[in-house]
Amino acid sequence: MHLLSLSLVNFKNMAEAGISFSPRINCFVGDNGVGKTNLLDAIHYLCLCKSYFNPVDTQNIRHDEEFAMIQGSFSMNDATDEIMCSIHHNRNKIFKRNKKEYERLAHHIGQYPVVMISPEDSALILEGSEERRKFLNSVISQYSKSYLEDMIHYNKLLSQRNRLLKDFGSARNFDEEMLRVYDEQMIPVAMRIYALRAEFTEKMIPIFQRYYHMIAPENEMVDLQYQSQLADHDFGPLLINSREKDRFMQHTTQGIHKDDLILTINGHPLKKTGSQGQQKTFLVTLKLAQFDFIRDMNKARPILLLDDVFDKFDESRVRQIIRLVSDDHFGQIFITHTDESKMQSILEEMNTDFRLFHITRDGIIH
Repeated sequence: MHLLSLSLVNFKNMAEAGISFSPRINCFVGDNGVGKTNLLDAIHYLCLCKSYFNPVDTQNIRHDEEFAMIQGSFSMNDATDEIMCSIHHNRNKIFKRNKKEYERLAHHIGQYPVVMISPEDSALILEGSEERRKFLNSVISQYSKSYLEDMIHYNKLLSQRNRLLKDFGSARNFDEEMLRVYDEQMIPVAMRIYALRAEFTEKMIPIFQRYYHMIAPENEMVDLQYQSQLADHDFGPLLINSREKDRFMQHTTQGIHKDDLILTINGHPLKKTGSQGQQKTFLVTLKLAQFDFIRDMNKARPILLLDDVFDKFDESRVRQIIRLVSDDHFGQIFITHTDESKMQSILEEMNTDFRLFHITRDGIIH
């Protein structure tokens, strides 16, 4: 699978753009702030129905414009799919595949797998557990439709249960039977989500460690640990035992919405003991392992988006990473960088097909 072409109208800072791509490596070069990252985000949007950076759809429309449109042609299994997304103020976004609108956006997720590596990924280390749950959800949803449906269902039930608990607090009453109705629906959904997250983490660890040691010194030991309240307890008893606490707090205090993924280096939390270089290597290799995992589950190579990932890496490590991803093991790759001559030199060494695009504030120079 690869992206043949991309067309944009009023997406972020881009008034209009149209580009055709190499099936292997494509590099966007130019000064900071000209829109290189926005091109990667448009690709991510086409694949996963959302921006990697801004969850508010209308904020991705160019200033003072009424709408934005993204179109792309994907080559897959000797066929070409035309994907179109339109975003309007005060309207739901529309996604179409070969001119037929999706009834539900969830039906599109996983059709065109993608992995983004970006400086924004530092939130996985520096921010709270919600960021790491988003990572788990993003990966597993691209190969398991049932997981995505379960997550949508669980979040809806969780929201309704929390609203009920708030209503109890406002009315100063408590109806245990009403709460039990939600509990009985949530339990099997949560257990399925937990099982897939645990399976994913177990299979991901050796892949991730192998990639880390391709790039970093072998004496650095890295690990992932999936942490869940459901690891040692059935969800039903957890909900019953936390009922009084839930009533007092007016929200659900137990469940898979509290899960976390613990990131460690040499047995210690990466956030506290890892250097900037170690943290960046950890994130890059975690995403490369994500690529492998989705590829194996989907039997198709995801598109790999590398956004400014070489900042703070020395040139030898940059070359090593590009040499690694230019291998036939990977498929189509998109890279952003500020130094055109350096990227040209490195890519020419790789003996693979590539296209380099110079991005300016006025447009794209091929």
